[in-house]
Amino acid sequence: MKVSNSRYANEDERWEAILGRDVCADEHFVYAVITTGVYGPPSAVTKLPRRENVRFFDTSQEAENAGYRPSRRASPDRKSIAKKNAERITKVCREIHEAEQVPSLEKLAEWAEMSPFHFHRVFKRETGITPRAYIAATRSLKIRQQLTSGDNSITDAIYDSGFNSNSRFYEASYNTLGMKPKEFRSGGKGQTIKFAVGQCSLGAILVAQSCKGICSILLGPDPQKLILEFQDSFSKAELVGGDENFEKIVANVVGFVESPSTGFNLPLDIQGTVFQEKVWQALREIPYGEKVSYSEIAKRIGSPKAVRAVAKACASNRLAIAIPCHRVVKSNGDISGYRWGVEIKQKLLEREEKR
Repeated sequence: MKVSNSRYANEDERWEAILGRDVCADEHFVYAVITTGVYGPPSAVTKLPRRENVRFFDTSQEAENAGYRPSRRASPDRKSIAKKNAERITKVCREIHEAEQVPSLEKLAEWAEMSPFHFHRVFKRETGITPRAYIAATRSLKIRQQLTSGDNSITDAIYDSGFNSNSRFYEASYNTLGMKPKEFRSGGKGQTIKFAVGQCSLGAILVAQSCKGICSILLGPDPQKLILEFQDSFSKAELVGGDENFEKIVANVVGFVESPSTGFNLPLDIQGTVFQEKVWQALREIPYGEKVSYSEIAKRIGSPKAVRAVAKACASNRLAIAIPCHRVVKSNGDISGYRWGVEIKQKLLEREEKR
């Protein structure tokens, strides 16, 4: 049976896998060397051949049918390689936690003694997330620990967490903390927020309302996790379970989630940076049933080069459906990440396409 090779779709990617001794690629293809007449897996610990002498095959059988024989030397100790990779990634994670400044991908790869391309693949396989996402999570943890310790100023906490300047942190503060640093340090003290958890066709839904309007619409399969996430953001706020009147608001929100074409008429408490709010406003202007790319949103807000920043703003959205970030896709039409899961995003788009 032919193994799917979608991750190594072209010869350039396959050659990179050979250069990086990529163990993951072993399940996708083999390569043969025309000067020796043998073939082996991409991770084979053998002398690298010249690029022009290499031929690629999806399976070993295809290579043998073409007249090549398996290499006796191309049988690396897979367990040993996997163990070594795990040790390298563990070392890099430790370095990230101890680093005073945010390290570059090149620096991370240097610590792991790998090429940047290969390191990125191995890191994601070992941890489940990209190096960039791991660094962001580490900084978020550090700033939360620094702010809740109460032993230093907010400025000291910002620099101790790896941010180069106050301005860079405050630009990202809503994405990092979900609120202003002073509000996080106080745990939302003095605020009264109503919330309730319900069910919809997409799973559990948590709706929260501040004095200004709906401040959170969270989705997910586990209602308890939604509650913990919400409580963590407002640990010192007065969290009030929804009364009968609020239950009607929740029902209104659930009705909108089930049928977004009806429009959302409740006031929103949108909290974000100037850039984020520009992105979110552009998202709200996407007509029901239509999809646009991240690059198109960047153009609409007058920042055509800020495609990655647009993607981050979409990921920071805490108002599911009301701010329809699910309508943003890749330039080729493929569905990319979604804060509440790609599966939910797919369902939302399919639902809108049918109506």
